[in-house]
Amino acid sequence: MRVNGVEIEDTFAEAFGMWGTRLVVTAETEEWARTAAAAATGFATSIIGCGCEAGVNELAPGEGTPDGRPGVAVLVFTMSRKDMEKQLLLRVGQTIMTCATTACYDGLAGGEERLKIGGKLRYFGDGFQRSKLLEGRRLWRVPVMDGEFVVEESFGVTKSVGGGNFFIMAADLEHALAAAEAAVAAMRGVPGAVMPFPGGIVRSGSKVSSRYKGQNVSSNTPYCPTLRGFETSELREGENAVLEIVIDGLSEEAVAEATRVGVAAACTDGVLRISAGNYGGSLGQYKFALHDLVKS
Repeated sequence: MRVNGVEIEDTFAEAFGMWGTRLVVTAETEEWARTAAAAATGFATSIIGCGCEAGVNELAPGEGTPDGRPGVAVLVFTMSRKDMEKQLLLRVGQTIMTCATTACYDGLAGGEERLKIGGKLRYFGDGFQRSKLLEGRRLWRVPVMDGEFVVEESFGVTKSVGGGNFFIMAADLEHALAAAEAAVAAMRGVPGAVMPFPGGIVRSGSKVSSRYKGQNVSSNTPYCPTLRGFETSELREGENAVLEIVIDGLSEEAVAEATRVGVAAACTDGVLRISAGNYGGSLGQYKFALHDLVKS
């Protein structure tokens, strides 16, 4: 199969189950809302070393914010509910509450379970915090030096999907980067999906093995062009640069749609092949077949 002359390999991306949540962060201006969201999603590229994976998502079309102010959505993914509670307490408390003019609301009211976050952060108010009800939602008003930090009592969490991916093989780095940037730009329009790595792009893809004792992951050496002749290579002649895009989503459908639009956008000049990473189906229960997605 080819799209714009680019080969789409007959393979699949293998993804696994995670827990996900969605926060709505508001502020006096969109700039401050995005500042808080960027801080909250910092150092959240991979659960391998960051504790969670997270990214910024636009609000859904027509979605208003509880306080009527500008806002953005923050998506966070972890391997367990316990990890999620820890990450939200740290990130909401240390990066959103500390950011000027912000408030933080639950963006996943239909979540399968709920975690008490604002109900714990309220103690920062040192006894002066106050609760309020807004259309049946319990909020906490915590006094801070620029006024009040409003935070929801609890946040919904739901079973989600992490680790969707595809690889872009190009003739050189310039074309690989341009294709990856185009893919990420298109994927950011998909609600409920984020690309957690810097700029949405991964240069240091990994494999789940290592020559060193105690090291569980290592560089994906079969896809490193500088290692041709030293390692069994998965790269074909002319493929001199590879970039990967990893996708997390609140649903299987969100990951599938983000992959579909991303692959389509990545089929540009200088790109030779689109592939995906999997472990033969042994790691995760979700499989995203590239050919099926492109045909859809």
